[in-house]
Amino acid sequence: MKITQIRNATIIIEFGGTKFLVDPWLGPKDYMEGFEAGINSHIKQPRVELPFDTEKIADVDAVIVTHVHPDHWDDYAKNAIDKNKKIFVQSETDREFMVSEGYENVEIVSVDGTEFRGVKLFKTFGQHGKREVVEPLCRQVNMPYDTMGVVFKAEGEKTLYLAGDTIWCREVEDALAKFNPDVVVVNACGATLVNGEHIIMNIDDVKEVLKKSPDSTVIASHMDTVSHLSVTRADLRKLKEENNLKKLLIPEDGETLTL
Repeated sequence: MKITQIRNATIIIEFGGTKFLVDPWLGPKDYMEGFEAGINSHIKQPRVELPFDTEKIADVDAVIVTHVHPDHWDDYAKNAIDKNKKIFVQSETDREFMVSEGYENVEIVSVDGTEFRGVKLFKTFGQHGKREVVEPLCRQVNMPYDTMGVVFKAEGEKTLYLAGDTIWCREVEDALAKFNPDVVVVNACGATLVNGEHIIMNIDDVKEVLKKSPDSTVIASHMDTVSHLSVTRADLRKLKEENNLKKLLIPEDGETLTL
């Protein structure tokens, strides 16, 4: 497999001969205001430009949208991605949203496995921040809480687990135990709300993934881009160096990892 870090949670996964684009956030640097509910809301986002032009990024076989928050899908993605492209989503609600965006070939990823061109995709669960704290806040601002992870399996490939926007929680631990992945992609910038709750993995969460899955290669994504981050690539590099964590990889935007 090859994994290309584009920007934030936007990555391209080449797996079993098929190319997937995950969570395309394709707008230019600084076009969005910071999230009001997050720390550093005065900072515009994305904080950095895309490493490639959108035509190159959109040249894929299928798109996976783990959830429809505005830093995972935007109007720039809608304008760049062909309306006939295969789109995978987590739920009927998200399927209806993507249909409203003009896409008709939209499929919900099953927990029991969804086949596409010889690749089997399995939906996994997580918590986009502690459910009992963050879900009510999402309801107040009419923003969906749920997100998904995806496990990739194909003949001749290592098993890949894309955890998605989640903190360390029982659902992630269960997915690691069930699928025993060789490679785990974690969103790890520790995005934090003004109430102090982090809504994706921070350094302690990454440590838990490494502890519970010691034989897996762990890749840190969703870095150095959103306004409300609390962990940087520099922080993770320090963690890696001080603890000799050879299995932790921290790709730069535009970098491709071959595994």
